[in-house]
Amino acid sequence: MTNDLLANRGMIINGMRHLSPTETKEAILDGAILVDVRPEPLTWMKAFDIEGVIYCPHPEFAKLFKNIPVDKAVIIADAVGLRSKECVEILLKNGYRNVANLAGGITDWEQDGLPLLKDRGRELNGPCLCMLRPGKH
Repeated sequence: MTNDLLANRGMIINGMRHLSPTETKEAILDGAILVDVRPEPLTWMKAFDIEGVIYCPHPEFAKLFKNIPVDKAVIIADAVGLRSKECVEILLKNGYRNVANLAGGITDWEQDGLPLLKDRGRELNGPCLCMLRPGKH
């Protein structure tokens, strides 16, 4: 039996549960797992400052999701809550039931003043967002 601690949180839209950043933090403190699906360079600039975050970049998610415990509540996060919805759909199609999307992603998490790590020691540069790469130190 799964730990259904998401059952009375958030809202369901088109069959998918969405949590606010505050609801997400509370669920994590109660034992939910946060899975950040943003690409690695974005996690260098800003990261969730909360215990037990799992990093699984979106492009690799379909191959790696089986490492996420099925018996835990799982919240998927990205930058703004779009790619994370695709990952929630993958989990739902593969038997995960206690799963939710962080509405607004790390952007809304930051706007709500929740714990955040910034600039984790890597300067990023590149002519556009698609070409970000670590700077030279």
